[in-house]
Amino acid sequence: MRKIKVAVIGCGMIAQTQHIQHYHDNDKAEIKYLVDPMLKRAEEMAEKFGVPHAVADYRTVLEDEEVEAVSICTPNDTHAPIAIACLNAGKHVICEKPAALNIEQVREMKAAADRNNRILNIGLVNRYNTAVNHIKRMIADGELGRVYHVYCSFRAHRSIPGLGGPFTTKAKAGGGVLIDWGVHFLDLIFYSLGQTELKTVSGAIHGELAKDMKNYTYVDMWAGPPRYEGTYDVEDFVTGMLRTSGPTISLNGAWAQNIGEKAMFIEFLGDKAGIKLEYGGGFKIYSSKAGSLLETTPSFSSSNMFYDEIDDFLESAASNVKKRVNIDDVIITSEAIDAIYRSAAEGKEIQL
Repeated sequence: MRKIKVAVIGCGMIAQTQHIQHYHDNDKAEIKYLVDPMLKRAEEMAEKFGVPHAVADYRTVLEDEEVEAVSICTPNDTHAPIAIACLNAGKHVICEKPAALNIEQVREMKAAADRNNRILNIGLVNRYNTAVNHIKRMIADGELGRVYHVYCSFRAHRSIPGLGGPFTTKAKAGGGVLIDWGVHFLDLIFYSLGQTELKTVSGAIHGELAKDMKNYTYVDMWAGPPRYEGTYDVEDFVTGMLRTSGPTISLNGAWAQNIGEKAMFIEFLGDKAGIKLEYGGGFKIYSSKAGSLLETTPSFSSSNMFYDEIDDFLESAASNVKKRVNIDDVIITSEAIDAIYRSAAEGKEIQL
């Protein structure tokens, strides 16, 4: 396969550790541009990885016909405008999660991809997780029987990120724990279940623990330190109930809670067996046979899901064939998040 010239827009942590690194390690790719408004950061990464061009303005990339594919690793509020500009310029795009601030922007991005006949992938990397793909196959093969309910928990003790900064400013982030953490959990569920449609959604959100920012005591704060002069207008807790054409789905999520335990897992309940997946880890299968209750812990080797995600994107860009994180397949996750926020705002169940 020929080398595809790519550009990485945004040189923060996710770009440095995943996108730039895995393009560099993949013989299908050649990074031509690193882009960041903090030009020094782009220049440092360009020197480290031997990239010929470091620029501050992504519009430079739009004008270069050699660049076929682009990674967007910028703040949430810039995803839609940059992605649409790149698609209109004929580039294939992989955009980090969440796709955009709201479902209207996501649909505009999809329309641009369709109009220009280009690939638009969203960085929902758990679709490349080895454990998740084992579970997906088990569900498809009927090993759990009829899966009637899925429950997920993404709760931490006191871990609001970057209090007062972009993560806690709705105009920048689109929301709080739901759009930040919940996007991964919900998408993992939809992917594992296969073809399913949303019917109704009910949700509630709360932003309670850091209302008085200066008196918020925390365990950790990635993307910190706190900016007490900043904004905190997003949720630190979410709960929801979704009815689908398949199983019901319920969730509880918290960046911060007054329970000193972390709970990051997903439970798939079937009438033959159930599975509990520890997020980012392995899983256990609970079943019965010949009058005995069984608990099984599968053992398997795992591939690097971030490398596989980039590799799949390069293959999509080369062939113009949509694969597992294409916008067409993952837009249901954005629709679910939007419906939970609407339900919370309107205080009623949303029908889709």
